[in-house]
Amino acid sequence: MPNKQGDFIWYELMTGDMDAAQEFYGELLGWSCADSGQPDMEYRMFSVGDAQIGGMMALTEEMTAGGAQPSWMGYISVDDVDASAESIKGAGGAVHLEPTDIPNIGRFAMVADPQGAYFYIMHDSSGEESQSFAKTEPKVGHCAWNELITSDPGAGLDFYSGQFGWEKDNEMDMGPMGTYHMIRHDYMLGGVMQKPDEMPVSAWAYYFRVPDIDAADATIKAKGGQIIVGPQELPGGDFIINGIDPQGAMFALIGARG
Repeated sequence: MPNKQGDFIWYELMTGDMDAAQEFYGELLGWSCADSGQPDMEYRMFSVGDAQIGGMMALTEEMTAGGAQPSWMGYISVDDVDASAESIKGAGGAVHLEPTDIPNIGRFAMVADPQGAYFYIMHDSSGEESQSFAKTEPKVGHCAWNELITSDPGAGLDFYSGQFGWEKDNEMDMGPMGTYHMIRHDYMLGGVMQKPDEMPVSAWAYYFRVPDIDAADATIKAKGGQIIVGPQELPGGDFIINGIDPQGAMFALIGARG
């Protein structure tokens, strides 16, 4: 089944040290890594088994001079990249990289929502369904949850619903942290929450599944990463970790306690 408008189809790490990041995430998530064969740049692909999960590229001096920092970015599938970019601008968002072709792969653009959270939109010309996000069942090594942490959750829900057809499914009271909104796209896609004051900008967080959250906790510390939150238990029995990898990119994990 091909990807449909509004599906998360890819996750990408921008980092200052590809070799070190490859070792860190390889041990943490069991990912293998291989060069993509792109002729004009080095781009590596993360996989678990036969399923491709995401990619990795090096931050250039030009990118860092423009304010880019180590980070994870998500790609949302659209039917028409150019039309979607115009619609995002019309809804108060921004286009930071105009629609561009990737030979033999598709067309994409880097955009931001009205509260400033960055993401990519992409039309994949392969016609193959992405395996990056586990839509219907837990899969170790795959993304399990997409979380928008934003300065205006209500406006965020309206924006993404209008652009991609996402629907609010449920909500949970988190006390002083406000209301957590669950979002659905025929399947549970993720959530939207209020940005805490100490977080400088609105951003997306992508939770990758590990088989043992305590083993992941130990690996992060042994490999020079930093844990900001967790392991913290969720309703239902899973635990989460929010951390920073050794190169400075924020990441998130979810998994059971072994």
